[in-house]
Amino acid sequence: MPAEWESGSDDWEYIPLRLPPDVTRVTASMRLAIQAEFGGWELSRVRLYTDGSRKVLLKRKKTAHHIPDPGI
Repeated sequence: MPAEWESGSDDWEYIPLRLPPDVTRVTASMRLAIQAEFGGWELSRVRLYTDGSRKVLLKRKKTAHHIPDPGI
């Protein structure tokens, strides 16, 4: 995860993801939308690299019950 992506918070939990270059923008969007719908995640940051890969940071409010992390 890039150093400037601050992910320390008492109210939010974060998870970094890496999407390889062969994942299209539409496919990436659909995968992230599914995580948002069923896992409670929302998009925090995206960084696109010259090789076509993406680093994504998802966040969600911390809750008392556990929801599994995304398996993208």
